Amino acid sequence: MATPQPPPPQQQPGGPPGDSYFTESRKGEINELRNLLRGFATERDPMRKRDIIKKVLAYMTLGIDVSRLFTEMMLAIETRDLVIKKMIYLYLTNYARTHPELAQMCTNTLTKDCANDDPMVRGLALRALCGLNLPQMVEYISEPLRRSLSDGHAYVRKTAVMGVLKLYHLDRETFESCGFVDILYDMLRDPDASVVVNCVICLNEVMQKSPAGGMTINRAIMLHLLNRIHEFNEFAQVQILELVPRYIPANEEEGYQIMNLLDPVLSTSGSGAVMATVRAFLSLADQVVGDDEHKLQMKRQIVERVKPSLVTQISSGSSEMMYTLLKHVETLAEACPGVFDDEYRQFYVRYNEPTHVKYLKLAVLPRLANPDTAPDIVSELAECVHDSNVKMSRLAVRSMARIACGGTGGPGAAEAIARRLLELLDLNVEHVSSEAASALTLIVRKHPTLKPMVAPPLTRSLKYITEPSGRASVLYLLGDCGDIVPAAPYALEKLIDSYDRLEDAGVKLALLTTTMKLFLQQNRAPEVQRMLGRLLAKACDDVSSQDLHDRALQYYRLLRNTDLHTLQTTIPQLKANYIPEHVPFAEEDDSARQKLLMEEFNTLSVLYGKPSVHFIAPEYQVKYVKMPAEHPLSPGAPPAQQLETSVPHQEQPIGASAPAYADVDLLGFGDGPSPSHTPSVTQSISSLSLNPSVNLSGDDYQSRWEGISDNDAHVSAIPMGMNSITTDSVEAALASVHVRTIASGELPTEFKFFLYAQESTSGMLFLIQGNIEKQSAEPLMIATIKVTGDMASSELINQLISTMTTALQ
Repeated sequence: MATPQPPPPQQQPGGPPGDSYFTESRKGEINELRNLLRGFATERDPMRKRDIIKKVLAYMTLGIDVSRLFTEMMLAIETRDLVIKKMIYLYLTNYARTHPELAQMCTNTLTKDCANDDPMVRGLALRALCGLNLPQMVEYISEPLRRSLSDGHAYVRKTAVMGVLKLYHLDRETFESCGFVDILYDMLRDPDASVVVNCVICLNEVMQKSPAGGMTINRAIMLHLLNRIHEFNEFAQVQILELVPRYIPANEEEGYQIMNLLDPVLSTSGSGAVMATVRAFLSLADQVVGDDEHKLQMKRQIVERVKPSLVTQISSGSSEMMYTLLKHVETLAEACPGVFDDEYRQFYVRYNEPTHVKYLKLAVLPRLANPDTAPDIVSELAECVHDSNVKMSRLAVRSMARIACGGTGGPGAAEAIARRLLELLDLNVEHVSSEAASALTLIVRKHPTLKPMVAPPLTRSLKYITEPSGRASVLYLLGDCGDIVPAAPYALEKLIDSYDRLEDAGVKLALLTTTMKLFLQQNRAPEVQRMLGRLLAKACDDVSSQDLHDRALQYYRLLRNTDLHTLQTTIPQLKANYIPEHVPFAEEDDSARQKLLMEEFNTLSVLYGKPSVHFIAPEYQVKYVKMPAEHPLSPGAPPAQQLETSVPHQEQPIGASAPAYADVDLLGFGDGPSPSHTPSVTQSISSLSLNPSVNLSGDDYQSRWEGISDNDAHVSAIPMGMNSITTDSVEAALASVHVRTIASGELPTEFKFFLYAQESTSGMLFLIQGNIEKQSAEPLMIATIKVTGDMASSELINQLISTMTTALQ
C-alpha cells in the first residue's frame, strides 16, 4: 500500500514559500491528525489505523515538527498490531533525541512492553528503549537489558546484546559496574548463531582500546566458533573469520585442523566470506610453518585452492565487487607468481565493463605472462592500444613494456614487443608514440642488444613527438644509441637552436645529458663541441629549473678543469645505466609494501595499495595482538595454572590487560577454570618505577627508535587537562614524573615531542613520540611508545600512560 503523502507547502500571498512550516493550512492538517489519533482507539479498520500512523511518519520524514502529537501517539501504542507498534517506536526514538523531555513520558510504556508476552514486542521495545540515547535513561535501561540477555527467544537476546553496546557508549561506568563483559563471554555458547555473532561484535568494540585490540580469544573459544561456522550467514562468518589471524595455533596439527574446518567456506557464494577465509589461511600459513620456502609453498597451495572460487566470482559479480576482487587477485599474483597464469583469458578486457575495471585488468595481465601465455597477452594488449580511451591506450603500452622488462615472456619476447612498439612509435598518434618511446627506453635499459633495432627511427620520431615525456625518452635513446645513429648530433642541434622555445625542464635535462654523452663518445667530440658550448651557455643562465642549472654548471666545470680523454674513461654516470634482466627497476621494487599489504589482506589497504598507517590517523589505529602469547599446548610451555597471572575475573576492569580472559575457560570446555571460578593470582604484576637520573643522547635515541619495528609500537591517546598548552608547560609537567624530553617543537598545526623514560628495576627504556593538535576541541596527546630490550608487559605500558595522563591534567 502506498504511503499517503502530505500536500506540498502553500505559498503565502506577498511572501516567499516556506517562511514557516506551520502556516494556517499546516496547523489545520496537524489538528486533523490529532483528531484522527484521538479516535484511534475506536477505529475498527486495522488498515485505516496504519494509514493514520503512516501519515504522521510521512510528515516527520519531511522535517515537519509533529512532536505536538506525542501524547496522542503514546496512547495509540496500546495495540496488538506489531506494524503500528514498530512505527510508533520509530516516532518515539526520533523525538526523544530532539525533545528529551518527552522521553520521560514513554519510559513506563517501553519498560512495560519489554515484559510483553510477544517476543517481537519485547525485542522492539528494548531496541527503542536503548535507542533513546539519553543519559537520564540509563537507570531504566540496565535492568531490562540484564533480563533480556537471558530471554527465552533468540530475537530478544540478539537485540539485548546490541543494547549492551549502546549502553557502553552511553555510560561506561554503569556498563562496567553491571559486569556485562562476563555475561557476553558466557553467551558465546548461545544456541542461536545470530546471538553469538552479536556477542563477538560487541566484545570487539567494547575491548577495542584494550592492549589486545579486541575481544580476548583462546583455544576453546576459537574451536567452538569455527565448529559452528556453517550456522552463520555471510556477514556473521566474516566477523568470526576475522578472529583467526589473531589466534596462534599450538602446533602445525592444530593449524591444519583449523584449515579443514574453514575449507567448506571457500565453496560458498559470498565473496566476503571467501576473502576472509583466504586471509585466515594466509595467516595460519605464517603461524604454523617456520621456514620461508615452506611458507611460500603453502601459500601457493592456498591460492591454488581458492583460485576457482575467485575467478568465478570475478566473472559473475557486479563491477564494484569485480574491482575489489581484482585488486586482491593482483596482490596474490604478485605474492605467488604463476598461480593465475592458466586463467589469463578471464582477465581480458570486455567492451561493456566500466573503465576502472578495464584499467585494473590491464595492470593484472602482465603478472600472468609466461612463455606460453605471453604471445596471446601481448596481442590482446596491442588491440587495447587502439582504444579511444587515451588512458587505457597508455596503460596497454606500459603493460607490454612490463612483460618485456620482467623477463617472464620467455626467449624472444622482448624483441617481439620492441618491434610492436617501434610500429606504434610511427603510428602518428601523439599519446601512443609518446608512451611507446618511454617503453622502449625501459626495454633498452634491460636489453641493450636491441639498440640496433631501436636506433633507426629515433631521429625522425624526434620531429613529430611533442609530449615532454616522450620527447625526453627519445633524447635518452639518442644518447644511448649515438654511436650507431650518424645523424644524432644534427637532430639535437635543431633543438639546441630552439632552446628558448622549450618549456619542459625534463626535456631540457635530457637534451643536456644526451649532448654531453655524444661529446664524450669516441670520434664525436668535433661534431658536438660547438653546439655543446651554446647549450651550456644557455643552460647555465636558465633559472627556470634549479636541477638544470646545477647540472649545467657541473658539466661546464668538468670540461674546463679536466681533459677529454680523462672524462671519457672516468665518468660512469654519463654511460648507459643497464639493469640486469632479473633485477627490477628501483621504482618497481615494492617488496616491503607487498609484505605489509599481505599482512592487511582483505582490508582497504589492498584497494588503496598502501598500508593503513598512511590513511588512518594514529588515534584510530587498532593494533591487534596475536594470542595466546604462550599457548598451553605448545611444547615446553608452563602448565596452565602457571599462566594465570591476571586479576580475579569478576573484578577485571574494561580496557585492562588482555590476559584477564585469555587463560580462563570461558566456554567450559576443560581448558581451564570455569567462568564462575576465580583464578588464583600466582604472579603479581610489578608496578612502574621510573629512574629520575636517566640520560640519553639524541643519536642514541634515534638509533634505538629505528631499531624497533613500528608493528611493536603501542599507540595511545592521552587527554590533556592543562589550561594553556605550550612546549615548556608540557615538558615541565612530564619532567615532574621523570619522563624526559630530548627534543620538542611547535609546528603550525601541532606540538611535537620526543620523550623517553627508564624503568628503574629492569632498566627498560620507553621511547615516546607525542603529537598534540592545536585546533582540537578536546586536546589529546597521541603517544607512540616503543620499548627497548625485553618487551615490557602491557600493564607496565598502561601504568606509564596513566602516569603521563596524571601529569598532564
